Amino acid sequence: MANYNYKGIEYLKRKLAIKQSRVQLRYKYYEMKNVPRDFHISTPDGLDWFAVLGWCSKAVDSLSDRLVFREFADDNFGLNEILRLNNPDVLFSAAVKGALISACDFIYISPDESGYPRLQVICGDRATGEIDPITGLLNEGYAVLEVDEHDAPVLEAYFTHDRTEYIRKGERRNEVYSHVAGYPLLVPIIYQPDAKRPFGHSRISRACMNIVGSALRTIKRSELSAEFYSFPQKYITGLDEDAEILEKWRASMSALLTFEVNSDNDNHVHVGQFTQQSMEPYVSHLRMFASLFAGETGLTLDDLGFATENPSSAEAIKAAHENLRLTARAAQRTFGSGFLNAGFLSACMRDNFTYKRRQLYLTTPKWEPIFEADASQLSGIGDAIVK
Repeated sequence: MANYNYKGIEYLKRKLAIKQSRVQLRYKYYEMKNVPRDFHISTPDGLDWFAVLGWCSKAVDSLSDRLVFREFADDNFGLNEILRLNNPDVLFSAAVKGALISACDFIYISPDESGYPRLQVICGDRATGEIDPITGLLNEGYAVLEVDEHDAPVLEAYFTHDRTEYIRKGERRNEVYSHVAGYPLLVPIIYQPDAKRPFGHSRISRACMNIVGSALRTIKRSELSAEFYSFPQKYITGLDEDAEILEKWRASMSALLTFEVNSDNDNHVHVGQFTQQSMEPYVSHLRMFASLFAGETGLTLDDLGFATENPSSAEAIKAAHENLRLTARAAQRTFGSGFLNAGFLSACMRDNFTYKRRQLYLTTPKWEPIFEADASQLSGIGDAIVK
């Protein structure tokens, strides 16, 4: 850290501005506030969007609800005590869910009134930094700690290896907190990092967003067609040439169509009705997109609202969610490393001592089981023990 060449707060602000819109877009998909692209082939421009779809929320929640952090084993530095005093049920849940959405969340460490470590989760669209790929800690960091009613920064923080500088809007003199942790007190919690993208990948991938957009267009078309399904169009032939002609859009939406006199000139009026539309093509189309989304996220069609068979046993559910289980295992490893880093820096602040990161090699994070054991599984374990 002593040889690191800091790039400065202005560089980190520009870096955050580049990534901010992508994180906010994914939050729109999670909160079901996204508006997909409309091709305007069969619907007028003035028809606003009215359909929403919660598949992206399901993809995030189905994984985050299974990632329940328990504690640190072989806790030689008292990390569990620090975490228990920082509302762990909310802290870990918020950090995991935010990291799944934005690819990377941050845990901000600051002292309370007595100097004890205080941990807070910061969303990925309000913090960034330069990461050390070996330890997973930052070399320097920047975060927006407070915003006004217009979402403009009011309190910002710049993190280095030995201090945290607070910049409050409208004040000339910055407040500085010095520490001996040896790393910036801003810890990244990353989902699926790799060598090319050390800050990870979002659970809401580009494929997920594209599939949801296609599914929403299918739902919109089905809603429009449902009007014709409920009220089939009728027609009249044999009217006089002076009869009022409906404009194009009124003709397509009207329950009654009229045509001019027929070619036979028999002067007879004929009333008829078109064949009633079927909703089945839309159901099949939506089911296709559900299958694509399930394959992308490791879910099943049952998770997305399409019942496929009778209720399954616990073992059958686990087998159907094998890809989800593997994804959860991988997420536990990366999230556990981030939580350990946060505990490590908190211990340095609490003890006012610069510990070495390698001193925590015995401390390992423990998680609750991804799938809870049912009665049959417990019975099988008991039989195995008896035998």
